[in-house]
Amino acid sequence: MYIPRYRITTAILKNIGLVEAAREVIENAPIIPAWEAKFQSEARLKAAHYGTALEGNDLTLQQAQIIVDQVLDTPEQAAAAGVVGRERDVQEVINYRRVLDHLEQLKAAARTQLEYSKELLLQIHQLVTDKLVELEKSGQLRTVQVVLRNSVTGEVGFRPPTPLEVPFLVEDFLRWLNSDFGRSEHPVIRAGITHYVLAAVHPFVEGNGRTARALATLVLVMEGYDIKRFFALEEYFDKHAEDYFGSLMTVSNQATKLEDRDLTPWLETFTQALAIELTRIKESVRQVSVDTQIRKQQGKQVTLSERQMKLMEYLNANSQMTMAEARTQLPMVSEDTILRDLKDLMIKGVVVKKGSTKAAHYVIKK
Repeated sequence: MYIPRYRITTAILKNIGLVEAAREVIENAPIIPAWEAKFQSEARLKAAHYGTALEGNDLTLQQAQIIVDQVLDTPEQAAAAGVVGRERDVQEVINYRRVLDHLEQLKAAARTQLEYSKELLLQIHQLVTDKLVELEKSGQLRTVQVVLRNSVTGEVGFRPPTPLEVPFLVEDFLRWLNSDFGRSEHPVIRAGITHYVLAAVHPFVEGNGRTARALATLVLVMEGYDIKRFFALEEYFDKHAEDYFGSLMTVSNQATKLEDRDLTPWLETFTQALAIELTRIKESVRQVSVDTQIRKQQGKQVTLSERQMKLMEYLNANSQMTMAEARTQLPMVSEDTILRDLKDLMIKGVVVKKGSTKAAHYVIKK
Protein backbone atom coordinates (compact mmCIF):
# COMPACT_ATOMS: atom_id res chain seq x y z
CA MET A 1 0.00 0.00 0.00
CA TYR A 2 1.23 3.46 -0.87
CA ILE A 3 2.24 5.45 2.24
CA PRO A 4 2.73 9.18 1.55
CA ARG A 5 5.90 10.70 2.98
CA TYR A 6 5.73 14.16 4.56
CA ARG A 7 6.65 16.12 7.69
CA ILE A 8 4.34 18.29 9.77
CA THR A 9 6.24 21.57 9.68
CA THR A 10 5.58 24.77 11.58
CA ALA A 11 4.10 26.27 8.41
CA ILE A 12 1.66 23.38 7.96
CA LEU A 13 0.62 23.55 11.64
CA LYS A 14 0.08 27.29 11.38
CA ASN A 15 -1.96 26.94 8.21
CA ILE A 16 -4.19 24.22 9.62
CA GLY A 17 -4.68 26.34 12.74
CA LEU A 18 -5.90 29.20 10.54
CA VAL A 19 -8.19 26.80 8.67
CA GLU A 20 -9.72 25.58 11.94
CA ALA A 21 -10.20 29.13 13.24
CA ALA A 22 -11.88 30.25 10.03
CA ARG A 23 -14.03 27.12 9.93
CA GLU A 24 -15.28 27.80 13.46
CA VAL A 25 -16.30 31.38 12.62
CA ILE A 26 -17.88 30.56 9.24
CA GLU A 27 -19.90 27.58 10.45
CA ASN A 28 -21.21 29.35 13.55
CA ALA A 29 -21.76 32.89 12.25
CA PRO A 30 -25.46 33.87 12.25
CA ILE A 31 -25.61 34.56 8.52
CA ILE A 32 -29.02 35.17 7.00
CA PRO A 33 -29.99 32.58 4.36
CA ALA A 34 -29.80 34.97 1.42
CA TRP A 35 -26.16 35.77 2.23
CA GLU A 36 -25.35 32.07 2.58
CA ALA A 37 -26.75 31.54 -0.91
CA LYS A 38 -24.69 34.45 -2.21
CA PHE A 39 -21.42 33.08 -0.77
CA GLN A 40 -22.17 29.62 -2.17
CA SER A 41 -23.04 31.02 -5.59
CA GLU A 42 -19.82 33.05 -5.71
CA ALA A 43 -17.69 30.07 -4.69
CA ARG A 44 -19.35 27.87 -7.29
CA LEU A 45 -18.73 30.44 -10.03
CA LYS A 46 -15.09 30.93 -9.02
CA ALA A 47 -14.47 27.19 -8.98
CA ALA A 48 -15.88 26.79 -12.50
CA HIS A 49 -14.08 29.84 -13.89
CA TYR A 50 -10.66 29.68 -12.24
CA GLY A 51 -10.57 25.88 -12.32
CA THR A 52 -10.65 26.02 -16.10
CA ALA A 53 -8.65 29.26 -16.45
CA LEU A 54 -5.75 27.42 -14.81
CA GLU A 55 -5.71 25.12 -17.84
CA GLY A 56 -5.70 27.98 -20.36
CA ASN A 57 -9.42 28.70 -20.72
CA ASP A 58 -9.91 32.23 -22.12
CA LEU A 59 -13.49 32.93 -21.02
CA THR A 60 -13.95 35.87 -18.65
CA LEU A 61 -15.49 35.59 -15.21
CA GLN A 62 -18.60 37.34 -16.55
CA GLN A 63 -18.95 34.85 -19.41
CA ALA A 64 -18.53 31.93 -17.01
CA GLN A 65 -21.20 33.47 -14.78
CA ILE A 66 -23.74 33.39 -17.61
CA ILE A 67 -23.04 29.69 -18.17
CA VAL A 68 -23.16 28.80 -14.48
CA ASP A 69 -26.07 31.00 -13.37
CA GLN A 70 -28.28 30.16 -16.33
CA VAL A 71 -27.36 26.46 -16.16
CA LEU A 72 -26.54 26.36 -19.87
CA ASP A 73 -25.82 22.89 -21.22
CA THR A 74 -24.40 23.42 -24.70
CA PRO A 75 -22.08 25.88 -26.47
CA GLU A 76 -25.06 26.75 -28.70
CA GLN A 77 -27.13 27.79 -25.68
CA ALA A 78 -24.18 29.82 -24.39
CA ALA A 79 -23.79 31.59 -27.73
CA ALA A 80 -27.51 32.43 -27.75
CA ALA A 81 -27.08 33.90 -24.25
CA GLY A 82 -24.29 36.18 -25.47
CA VAL A 83 -21.17 34.17 -24.58
CA VAL A 84 -18.68 34.70 -27.39
CA GLY A 85 -15.71 32.34 -27.15
CA ARG A 86 -14.13 29.13 -28.33
CA GLU A 87 -16.53 26.20 -28.23
CA ARG A 88 -13.96 24.20 -26.27
CA ASP A 89 -13.67 26.91 -23.59
CA VAL A 90 -17.45 27.02 -23.20
CA GLN A 91 -17.64 23.22 -22.94
CA GLU A 92 -14.93 23.17 -20.25
CA VAL A 93 -16.92 25.53 -18.03
CA ILE A 94 -20.14 23.58 -18.64
CA ASN A 95 -18.33 20.38 -17.68
CA TYR A 96 -16.82 21.79 -14.50
CA ARG A 97 -20.20 23.12 -13.45
CA ARG A 98 -21.53 19.58 -13.84
CA VAL A 99 -18.63 18.24 -11.77
CA LEU A 100 -19.55 20.65 -8.95
CA ASP A 101 -23.17 19.47 -9.21
CA HIS A 102 -21.97 15.89 -8.94
CA LEU A 103 -19.92 16.58 -5.80
CA GLU A 104 -22.96 18.16 -4.15
CA GLN A 105 -25.10 15.17 -5.11
CA LEU A 106 -22.56 12.78 -3.62
CA LYS A 107 -22.57 14.74 -0.38
CA ALA A 108 -26.37 14.89 -0.25
CA ALA A 109 -26.74 11.16 -0.96
CA ALA A 110 -24.07 10.01 1.50
CA ARG A 111 -25.46 8.09 4.45
CA THR A 112 -22.20 6.53 5.54
CA GLN A 113 -18.51 7.00 4.96
CA LEU A 114 -17.84 7.43 1.23
CA GLU A 115 -15.71 4.83 -0.52
CA TYR A 116 -13.25 6.57 -2.84
CA SER A 117 -13.33 4.09 -5.69
CA LYS A 118 -11.73 3.85 -9.12
CA GLU A 119 -15.26 4.05 -10.57
CA LEU A 120 -15.85 7.35 -8.75
CA LEU A 121 -12.58 8.76 -10.06
CA LEU A 122 -13.41 7.71 -13.63
CA GLN A 123 -16.89 9.20 -13.30
CA ILE A 124 -15.45 12.57 -12.30
CA HIS A 125 -13.00 12.45 -15.20
CA GLN A 126 -15.79 11.60 -17.62
CA LEU A 127 -17.68 14.71 -16.50
CA VAL A 128 -14.53 16.84 -16.77
CA THR A 129 -13.71 15.75 -20.33
CA ASP A 130 -17.17 15.19 -21.83
CA LYS A 131 -17.09 16.25 -25.52
CA LEU A 132 -13.47 17.41 -25.12
CA VAL A 133 -11.65 14.14 -25.87
CA GLU A 134 -12.49 11.04 -27.84
CA LEU A 135 -15.22 8.94 -26.22
CA GLU A 136 -12.83 6.05 -25.56
CA LYS A 137 -10.49 8.36 -23.58
CA SER A 138 -13.14 10.06 -21.42
CA GLY A 139 -13.48 8.35 -18.05
CA GLN A 140 -10.69 5.91 -18.93
CA LEU A 141 -7.13 5.55 -17.64
CA ARG A 142 -4.55 6.45 -20.24
CA THR A 143 -2.84 3.79 -22.34
CA VAL A 144 -0.11 6.03 -23.77
CA GLN A 145 2.95 7.74 -22.33
CA VAL A 146 2.63 11.49 -21.72
CA VAL A 147 5.15 14.19 -20.75
CA LEU A 148 4.70 17.63 -19.24
CA ARG A 149 6.61 20.35 -21.03
CA ASN A 150 7.55 23.91 -20.12
CA SER A 151 5.04 26.07 -22.02
CA VAL A 152 7.76 28.64 -22.80
CA THR A 153 10.87 26.56 -23.60
CA GLY A 154 9.19 23.34 -24.68
CA GLU A 155 11.58 21.35 -22.48
CA VAL A 156 10.28 18.26 -20.70
CA GLY A 157 9.60 19.30 -17.10
CA PHE A 158 8.22 16.03 -15.80
CA ARG A 159 7.63 12.54 -17.15
CA PRO A 160 4.69 10.82 -15.40
CA PRO A 161 4.64 7.04 -14.83
CA THR A 162 4.23 4.69 -17.77
CA PRO A 163 0.70 3.64 -18.75
CA LEU A 164 1.41 0.13 -17.46
CA GLU A 165 2.06 1.52 -13.97
CA VAL A 166 -0.98 3.81 -13.84
CA PRO A 167 -3.70 1.28 -12.83
CA PHE A 168 -1.55 -0.12 -10.03
CA LEU A 169 -0.57 3.33 -8.71
CA VAL A 170 -4.20 4.48 -8.73
CA GLU A 171 -5.43 1.37 -6.92
CA ASP A 172 -2.55 1.58 -4.42
CA PHE A 173 -3.34 5.19 -3.62
CA LEU A 174 -7.07 4.57 -3.26
CA ARG A 175 -6.29 1.67 -0.92
CA TRP A 176 -4.44 4.13 1.37
CA LEU A 177 -7.17 6.78 1.03
CA ASN A 178 -9.85 4.30 2.16
CA SER A 179 -7.77 2.59 4.85
CA ASP A 180 -8.18 3.23 8.58
CA PHE A 181 -4.58 4.39 8.61
CA GLY A 182 -5.19 6.86 5.79
CA ARG A 183 -8.44 8.11 7.31
CA SER A 184 -6.65 8.84 10.59
CA GLU A 185 -4.86 11.74 8.89
CA HIS A 186 -6.31 15.25 9.05
CA PRO A 187 -8.82 15.83 6.18
CA VAL A 188 -6.88 18.86 4.94
CA ILE A 189 -3.71 16.76 4.67
CA ARG A 190 -5.68 13.97 2.98
CA ALA A 191 -7.08 16.42 0.44
CA GLY A 192 -3.63 17.82 -0.29
CA ILE A 193 -2.16 14.35 -0.76
CA THR A 194 -5.07 13.40 -3.04
CA HIS A 195 -4.44 16.43 -5.22
CA TYR A 196 -0.72 15.75 -5.48
CA VAL A 197 -0.90 12.02 -6.20
CA LEU A 198 -3.45 12.39 -8.99
CA ALA A 199 -1.49 15.25 -10.55
CA ALA A 200 1.74 13.24 -10.32
CA VAL A 201 0.40 9.91 -11.58
CA HIS A 202 -1.37 11.81 -14.36
CA PRO A 203 -3.74 8.89 -14.97
CA PHE A 204 -5.54 10.46 -17.94
CA VAL A 205 -4.58 11.84 -21.33
CA GLU A 206 -6.27 15.13 -20.44
CA GLY A 207 -8.12 16.76 -17.55
CA ASN A 208 -5.78 15.58 -14.80
CA GLY A 209 -5.58 18.92 -13.00
CA ARG A 210 -9.34 19.47 -12.94
CA THR A 211 -9.94 15.89 -11.82
CA ALA A 212 -7.30 16.16 -9.08
CA ARG A 213 -8.77 19.41 -7.75
CA ALA A 214 -12.29 17.96 -7.87
CA LEU A 215 -11.42 14.81 -5.93
CA ALA A 216 -9.42 16.83 -3.38
CA THR A 217 -12.46 19.06 -2.90
CA LEU A 218 -14.65 15.98 -2.49
CA VAL A 219 -12.38 14.73 0.31
CA LEU A 220 -12.80 18.03 2.14
CA VAL A 221 -16.56 18.09 1.54
CA MET A 222 -17.13 14.50 2.68
CA GLU A 223 -14.88 14.70 5.74
CA GLY A 224 -16.28 17.71 7.56
CA TYR A 225 -14.60 20.55 5.72
CA ASP A 226 -17.24 21.61 3.19
CA ILE A 227 -17.45 24.80 5.34
CA LYS A 228 -20.89 25.67 3.97
CA ARG A 229 -19.47 25.40 0.42
CA PHE A 230 -18.23 28.99 0.70
CA PHE A 231 -14.71 28.47 -0.68
CA ALA A 232 -13.03 27.82 -4.03
CA LEU A 233 -9.32 27.00 -3.95
CA GLU A 234 -9.21 27.33 -7.73
CA GLU A 235 -9.11 31.15 -7.54
CA TYR A 236 -6.06 31.14 -5.27
CA PHE A 237 -4.26 28.58 -7.44
CA ASP A 238 -4.96 30.55 -10.61
CA LYS A 239 -3.73 33.82 -9.09
CA HIS A 240 -0.62 32.06 -7.74
CA ALA A 241 -0.14 29.72 -10.68
CA GLU A 242 3.66 29.89 -10.63
CA ASP A 243 3.81 28.79 -6.98
CA TYR A 244 1.07 26.22 -7.54
CA PHE A 245 2.62 24.45 -10.52
CA GLY A 246 6.16 25.04 -9.24
CA SER A 247 5.42 23.32 -5.95
CA LEU A 248 3.92 20.29 -7.69
CA MET A 249 6.91 20.09 -10.02
CA THR A 250 9.45 20.48 -7.21
CA VAL A 251 8.08 17.44 -5.41
CA SER A 252 7.68 15.39 -8.58
CA ASN A 253 11.31 15.91 -9.58
CA GLN A 254 12.69 14.71 -6.23
CA ALA A 255 12.64 11.03 -7.19
CA THR A 256 11.44 8.70 -9.91
CA LYS A 257 9.20 6.61 -7.66
CA LEU A 258 6.11 8.16 -6.10
CA GLU A 259 6.71 6.54 -2.72
CA ASP A 260 10.20 8.10 -2.48
CA ARG A 261 8.99 11.70 -2.74
CA ASP A 262 8.64 14.03 0.25
CA LEU A 263 5.29 15.84 -0.15
CA THR A 264 6.07 18.46 2.52
CA PRO A 265 6.72 21.42 0.15
CA TRP A 266 3.45 20.76 -1.69
CA LEU A 267 1.45 20.35 1.54
CA GLU A 268 2.80 23.70 2.74
CA THR A 269 1.55 25.27 -0.50
CA PHE A 270 -1.82 23.51 -0.35
CA THR A 271 -2.53 24.28 3.32
CA GLN A 272 -1.46 27.89 2.81
CA ALA A 273 -3.90 28.24 -0.08
CA LEU A 274 -6.76 26.88 2.01
CA ALA A 275 -5.79 29.01 5.03
CA ILE A 276 -5.67 32.23 3.00
CA GLU A 277 -8.91 31.50 1.15
CA LEU A 278 -10.85 30.62 4.31
CA THR A 279 -9.42 33.57 6.27
CA ARG A 280 -10.61 35.88 3.50
CA ILE A 281 -14.07 34.34 3.63
CA LYS A 282 -14.09 34.52 7.43
CA GLU A 283 -13.61 38.28 7.28
CA SER A 284 -16.36 38.64 4.69
CA VAL A 285 -18.69 36.55 6.83
CA ARG A 286 -17.99 38.74 9.84
CA GLN A 287 -18.91 41.82 7.86
CA VAL A 288 -22.30 40.51 6.82
CA SER A 289 -23.23 38.56 9.94
CA VAL A 290 -26.14 39.94 11.90
CA ASP A 291 -24.91 40.62 15.42
CA THR A 292 -24.82 37.44 17.52
CA GLN A 293 -26.65 39.10 20.39
CA ILE A 294 -29.61 39.83 18.11
CA ARG A 295 -29.86 36.20 17.20
CA LYS A 296 -29.69 35.23 20.88
CA GLN A 297 -32.38 37.78 21.75
CA GLN A 298 -34.73 36.73 18.96
CA GLY A 299 -33.82 33.04 18.89
CA LYS A 300 -33.90 32.95 15.09
CA GLN A 301 -32.30 34.34 11.97
CA VAL A 302 -33.77 37.51 10.52
CA THR A 303 -35.03 37.55 6.93
CA LEU A 304 -33.83 40.70 5.16
CA SER A 305 -34.17 42.04 1.64
CA GLU A 306 -31.10 42.50 -0.55
CA ARG A 307 -31.22 46.27 0.13
CA GLN A 308 -31.38 45.67 3.87
CA MET A 309 -28.44 43.26 3.64
CA LYS A 310 -26.43 45.99 1.97
CA LEU A 311 -27.24 48.37 4.82
CA MET A 312 -26.38 45.73 7.42
CA GLU A 313 -23.06 45.03 5.73
CA TYR A 314 -22.18 48.73 6.07
CA LEU A 315 -23.28 48.78 9.72
CA ASN A 316 -21.23 45.71 10.57
CA ALA A 317 -18.16 47.34 9.08
CA ASN A 318 -18.70 50.89 10.42
CA SER A 319 -20.69 50.56 13.70
CA GLN A 320 -23.12 53.31 12.75
CA MET A 321 -24.72 54.86 9.67
CA THR A 322 -26.31 58.20 8.83
CA MET A 323 -28.99 58.66 6.21
CA ALA A 324 -26.41 60.23 3.89
CA GLU A 325 -24.19 57.16 4.29
CA ALA A 326 -27.17 54.88 3.64
CA ARG A 327 -27.78 56.69 0.34
CA THR A 328 -24.18 55.99 -0.74
CA GLN A 329 -24.86 52.26 -0.27
CA LEU A 330 -28.09 52.37 -2.30
CA PRO A 331 -27.49 55.14 -4.85
CA MET A 332 -30.26 53.99 -7.22
CA VAL A 333 -32.91 53.82 -4.49
CA SER A 334 -35.15 56.69 -3.34
CA GLU A 335 -34.77 58.13 0.14
CA ASP A 336 -38.35 57.14 0.99
CA THR A 337 -37.58 53.50 0.15
CA ILE A 338 -34.41 53.56 2.26
CA LEU A 339 -36.37 55.02 5.19
CA ARG A 340 -38.96 52.23 4.85
CA ASP A 341 -36.18 49.63 4.86
CA LEU A 342 -34.63 51.19 7.97
CA LYS A 343 -38.01 51.36 9.72
CA ASP A 344 -38.56 47.66 8.95
CA LEU A 345 -35.14 46.85 10.42
CA MET A 346 -36.13 48.71 13.58
CA ILE A 347 -39.45 46.83 13.78
CA LYS A 348 -37.55 43.55 13.45
CA GLY A 349 -35.29 44.60 16.29
CA VAL A 350 -32.14 44.58 14.18
CA VAL A 351 -31.21 48.28 14.36
CA VAL A 352 -32.10 51.26 16.51
CA LYS A 353 -32.19 54.93 15.66
CA LYS A 354 -30.25 57.40 17.77
CA GLY A 355 -30.62 61.16 17.73
CA SER A 356 -33.14 63.10 15.67
CA THR A 357 -33.41 65.23 12.54
CA LYS A 358 -30.12 65.76 10.69
CA ALA A 359 -28.01 64.34 13.53
CA ALA A 360 -29.83 60.99 13.53
CA HIS A 361 -27.90 57.81 12.89
CA TYR A 362 -28.55 54.08 13.02
CA VAL A 363 -26.70 51.39 14.94
CA ILE A 364 -27.05 47.62 15.37
CA LYS A 365 -29.21 46.79 18.35
CA LYS A 366 -27.24 45.29 21.23
